Amino acid sequence: MPEIVTERLDNTLRIQFNRPEKKNAMTMSMYSTVAELLNAAAKDDETRVVLLHGAGDAFSAGNDLGDFLHNPLKSGDDSPQARFVAALIAFDKPLIAAVHGVAIGGGTTMLTHFDFVYAAEHTRFQMPFVNLALVPELGTSYWLPAQIGYRSAAELVLLALPFDARRAAELGLVTRVVAEADLMATALDTAHRLTRQPAGAVRASKRLMKRVLGAQMAAASELEIREYAARLQSADAKEAFTAFFEKRQPDFTKIKATA
Repeated sequence: MPEIVTERLDNTLRIQFNRPEKKNAMTMSMYSTVAELLNAAAKDDETRVVLLHGAGDAFSAGNDLGDFLHNPLKSGDDSPQARFVAALIAFDKPLIAAVHGVAIGGGTTMLTHFDFVYAAEHTRFQMPFVNLALVPELGTSYWLPAQIGYRSAAELVLLALPFDARRAAELGLVTRVVAEADLMATALDTAHRLTRQPAGAVRASKRLMKRVLGAQMAAASELEIREYAARLQSADAKEAFTAFFEKRQPDFTKIKATA
């Protein structure tokens, strides 16, 4: 079964995460595939909008930790994640996400690059990077404080608190909260409207609105990759991942902090 499924709907490209049994946890090959699809769509005049969503009962549970530990992020490495975030930042056509179930880790942080995010009313979000002795990714360390304020960002990142769709809407992380039964129809309606707009003006307007944000997110992403790679080698991270696979609570109290 393919991990990524695509469908052409007139001038909209639908991309679906297709690992429902793993809550669409992202593998390295999934990052690479979506990056390639976005780069190809950017050059395709027939594609005016990209809509991304997840199969089954989740949007995405973030990184597949087993796959991730076999392919760890390295500073300066042309990794699948690095290509994925570069493709998101460079994409100057409308990006729509239809989010339901859970959006965890990268499942939440990738949404910061989308132009429209529709969330089903029972969706749960979380950025548990610190819980795993890691740091935010995909440019989030810049975007969150800039868009929702430092204190709100600190609550979500440093405490890694889960939050619901209503809170996400209050913070401006999603465009609108809708009933789950209406989720795809709402996203597709926006896609349809966008395909009827003058394509050149839409792309130019997006580039203008994101010219500063995109540059700052790219710079933040580079710094995050370096720090992420360093954190992966820490004693805290070793304890966090060991505890995760042993299905127990990690104990960081006896580990000396490293800056």
